[in-house]
Amino acid sequence: MENDKQIPTTPAATIPGLESIILGGGCFWCTEAVFQRLEGVEKVLSGYAGGITENPTYRQICTGTTGHAEVIQVFFNLQKISLEQLLEVFWATHDPTTLNRQGADVGPQYRSAVFYLNEKQKETAERIKKELNEAQVFDSSIVTEISAFTNFYPAENYHQDYYNLNGMQPYCQFVVRPKVEKLKKYFADRMKKA
Repeated sequence: MENDKQIPTTPAATIPGLESIILGGGCFWCTEAVFQRLEGVEKVLSGYAGGITENPTYRQICTGTTGHAEVIQVFFNLQKISLEQLLEVFWATHDPTTLNRQGADVGPQYRSAVFYLNEKQKETAERIKKELNEAQVFDSSIVTEISAFTNFYPAENYHQDYYNLNGMQPYCQFVVRPKVEKLKKYFADRMKKA
Protein backbone atom coordinates (compact mmCIF):
# COMPACT_ATOMS: atom_id res chain seq x y z
CA MET A 1 0.00 0.00 0.00
CA GLU A 2 1.29 3.44 -0.87
CA ASN A 3 1.64 5.28 2.44
CA ASP A 4 1.93 8.71 0.86
CA LYS A 5 -1.35 8.45 -1.06
CA GLN A 6 -4.30 10.44 0.30
CA ILE A 7 -7.07 8.26 1.73
CA PRO A 8 -10.28 9.05 -0.15
CA THR A 9 -13.39 9.88 1.84
CA THR A 10 -17.00 9.07 1.14
CA PRO A 11 -20.11 9.94 3.14
CA ALA A 12 -21.56 7.12 5.22
CA ALA A 13 -24.93 5.93 3.97
CA THR A 14 -27.78 6.54 6.37
CA ILE A 15 -31.31 5.23 6.84
CA PRO A 16 -33.64 7.47 8.89
CA GLY A 17 -34.30 6.04 12.35
CA LEU A 18 -31.46 3.53 12.21
CA GLU A 19 -27.88 3.59 13.42
CA SER A 20 -25.09 1.96 11.42
CA ILE A 21 -21.58 0.67 11.95
CA ILE A 22 -19.03 -0.86 9.59
CA LEU A 23 -17.47 -4.18 10.56
CA GLY A 24 -14.81 -6.37 8.96
CA GLY A 25 -14.51 -9.96 10.09
CA GLY A 26 -12.99 -11.74 7.11
CA CYS A 27 -15.03 -12.65 4.06
CA PHE A 28 -18.07 -10.39 3.87
CA TRP A 29 -20.26 -13.29 2.75
CA CYS A 30 -19.79 -14.71 6.26
CA THR A 31 -20.36 -11.53 8.25
CA GLU A 32 -23.33 -10.55 6.10
CA ALA A 33 -25.00 -13.94 6.67
CA VAL A 34 -24.53 -13.70 10.44
CA PHE A 35 -25.78 -10.14 10.89
CA GLN A 36 -28.75 -10.52 8.54
CA ARG A 37 -30.18 -13.01 11.03
CA LEU A 38 -30.08 -10.74 14.09
CA GLU A 39 -33.28 -9.21 15.45
CA GLY A 40 -33.06 -5.45 15.12
CA VAL A 41 -30.73 -5.51 12.10
CA GLU A 42 -32.74 -3.99 9.28
CA LYS A 43 -30.19 -4.01 6.45
CA VAL A 44 -26.68 -5.33 5.77
CA LEU A 45 -24.64 -4.07 2.85
CA SER A 46 -21.38 -5.77 1.80
CA GLY A 47 -18.55 -3.53 0.67
CA TYR A 48 -15.00 -2.29 1.02
CA ALA A 49 -13.65 0.24 3.54
CA GLY A 50 -10.55 1.83 4.93
CA GLY A 51 -8.27 1.81 1.91
CA ILE A 52 -6.64 4.12 -0.59
CA THR A 53 -8.26 3.01 -3.86
CA GLU A 54 -11.36 4.90 -4.97
CA ASN A 55 -14.29 2.77 -6.15
CA PRO A 56 -12.37 -0.51 -5.91
CA THR A 57 -13.48 -3.69 -7.62
CA TYR A 58 -13.46 -7.13 -6.05
CA ARG A 59 -10.59 -8.08 -8.34
CA GLN A 60 -8.54 -5.12 -7.00
CA ILE A 61 -9.43 -5.97 -3.39
CA CYS A 62 -8.19 -9.54 -3.87
CA THR A 63 -4.67 -8.29 -4.63
CA GLY A 64 -4.35 -7.05 -1.04
CA THR A 65 -2.83 -3.79 -2.27
CA THR A 66 -5.81 -1.41 -2.00
CA GLY A 67 -5.72 -1.06 1.80
CA HIS A 68 -9.42 -1.90 1.95
CA ALA A 69 -11.00 -4.55 4.11
CA GLU A 70 -14.00 -6.62 3.09
CA VAL A 71 -16.69 -5.22 5.39
CA ILE A 72 -20.39 -4.94 6.01
CA GLN A 73 -22.35 -1.85 6.87
CA VAL A 74 -24.94 -2.90 9.44
CA PHE A 75 -28.06 -0.77 9.83
CA PHE A 76 -29.75 -1.50 13.14
CA ASN A 77 -32.60 -0.37 15.37
CA LEU A 78 -31.35 0.62 18.81
CA GLN A 79 -34.79 -0.11 20.24
CA LYS A 80 -34.27 -3.80 19.38
CA ILE A 81 -30.51 -4.40 19.63
CA SER A 82 -27.73 -2.46 21.29
CA LEU A 83 -24.31 -1.63 19.93
CA GLU A 84 -22.83 -3.78 22.71
CA GLN A 85 -24.91 -6.77 21.61
CA LEU A 86 -23.84 -6.29 17.98
CA LEU A 87 -20.18 -6.10 18.92
CA GLU A 88 -20.48 -9.15 21.17
CA VAL A 89 -21.77 -11.14 18.18
CA PHE A 90 -19.07 -9.62 15.97
CA TRP A 91 -16.20 -10.74 18.20
CA ALA A 92 -17.73 -14.16 18.89
CA THR A 93 -18.37 -15.15 15.26
CA HIS A 94 -14.90 -14.65 13.77
CA ASP A 95 -11.31 -14.96 14.99
CA PRO A 96 -10.25 -11.46 16.08
CA THR A 97 -6.81 -12.68 17.17
CA THR A 98 -5.31 -13.37 13.75
CA LEU A 99 -3.79 -10.48 11.83
CA ASN A 100 -4.92 -10.17 8.22
CA ARG A 101 -6.46 -13.63 8.12
CA GLN A 102 -9.64 -15.60 8.70
CA GLY A 103 -9.10 -19.31 8.20
CA ALA A 104 -7.83 -19.95 4.67
CA ASP A 105 -8.60 -16.35 3.62
CA VAL A 106 -5.30 -14.48 3.96
CA GLY A 107 -4.43 -10.85 3.30
CA PRO A 108 -5.14 -7.38 4.72
CA GLN A 109 -8.53 -7.40 3.02
CA TYR A 110 -9.61 -10.06 5.53
CA ARG A 111 -8.53 -8.16 8.65
CA SER A 112 -10.71 -7.80 11.70
CA ALA A 113 -11.88 -4.19 11.88
CA VAL A 114 -14.41 -1.80 13.37
CA PHE A 115 -14.84 1.44 11.44
CA TYR A 116 -16.74 3.66 13.85
CA LEU A 117 -19.02 6.50 12.80
CA ASN A 118 -19.07 8.43 16.09
CA GLU A 119 -17.28 8.72 19.43
CA LYS A 120 -19.79 6.49 21.24
CA GLN A 121 -19.06 3.65 18.82
CA LYS A 122 -15.30 4.19 19.26
CA GLU A 123 -15.52 4.19 23.06
CA THR A 124 -17.80 1.14 23.12
CA ALA A 125 -15.61 -0.88 20.73
CA GLU A 126 -12.41 0.01 22.59
CA ARG A 127 -13.98 -0.79 25.97
CA ILE A 128 -15.30 -4.19 24.88
CA LYS A 129 -12.02 -5.10 23.16
CA LYS A 130 -10.13 -4.19 26.36
CA GLU A 131 -12.55 -6.19 28.54
CA LEU A 132 -12.27 -9.27 26.32
CA ASN A 133 -8.46 -9.06 26.34
CA GLU A 134 -8.34 -8.59 30.13
CA ALA A 135 -10.69 -11.54 30.64
CA GLN A 136 -8.50 -13.61 28.28
CA VAL A 137 -11.60 -14.82 26.44
CA PHE A 138 -9.38 -15.82 23.52
CA ASP A 139 -6.07 -17.71 23.61
CA SER A 140 -4.31 -14.69 22.09
CA SER A 141 -4.86 -10.93 22.23
CA ILE A 142 -7.48 -9.35 20.00
CA VAL A 143 -5.87 -7.55 17.06
CA THR A 144 -9.06 -5.96 15.72
CA GLU A 145 -8.37 -2.57 14.14
CA ILE A 146 -10.61 0.17 15.57
CA SER A 147 -10.49 3.15 13.21
CA ALA A 148 -12.56 6.16 12.31
CA PHE A 149 -14.71 5.75 9.22
CA THR A 150 -13.14 7.29 6.12
CA ASN A 151 -14.79 5.53 3.22
CA PHE A 152 -17.15 2.76 2.22
CA TYR A 153 -17.76 1.45 -1.28
CA PRO A 154 -20.60 -1.04 -1.81
CA ALA A 155 -19.44 -4.33 -3.31
CA GLU A 156 -20.69 -5.51 -6.66
CA ASN A 157 -24.33 -6.66 -6.76
CA TYR A 158 -23.45 -10.35 -6.96
CA HIS A 159 -21.84 -10.11 -3.48
CA GLN A 160 -25.01 -8.77 -1.86
CA ASP A 161 -27.20 -11.28 0.01
CA TYR A 162 -24.68 -13.90 -1.07
CA TYR A 163 -25.32 -16.73 1.39
CA ASN A 164 -29.09 -16.45 1.12
CA LEU A 165 -28.85 -16.74 -2.68
CA ASN A 166 -25.95 -19.22 -2.92
CA GLY A 167 -26.15 -21.25 0.27
CA MET A 168 -25.48 -24.60 -1.41
CA GLN A 169 -22.22 -23.39 -2.99
CA PRO A 170 -19.22 -25.27 -1.44
CA TYR A 171 -17.61 -22.18 0.16
CA CYS A 172 -20.95 -21.30 1.75
CA GLN A 173 -21.39 -24.83 3.08
CA PHE A 174 -17.88 -25.17 4.49
CA VAL A 175 -17.09 -21.62 5.63
CA VAL A 176 -20.24 -19.50 5.94
CA ARG A 177 -22.68 -22.08 7.33
CA PRO A 178 -20.53 -22.94 10.40
CA LYS A 179 -20.56 -19.24 11.38
CA VAL A 180 -24.35 -19.11 11.06
CA GLU A 181 -24.56 -22.32 13.14
CA LYS A 182 -22.32 -20.71 15.79
CA LEU A 183 -24.72 -17.75 15.88
CA LYS A 184 -27.66 -20.14 16.40
CA LYS A 185 -25.81 -21.98 19.16
CA TYR A 186 -24.70 -18.96 21.20
CA PHE A 187 -27.13 -16.19 20.27
CA ALA A 188 -30.43 -17.92 19.46
CA ASP A 189 -32.27 -15.40 21.64
CA ARG A 190 -31.04 -12.54 19.43
CA MET A 191 -32.06 -14.08 16.13
CA LYS A 192 -35.02 -13.09 14.00
CA LYS A 193 -38.01 -15.36 14.31
CA ALA A 194 -38.58 -17.43 11.16
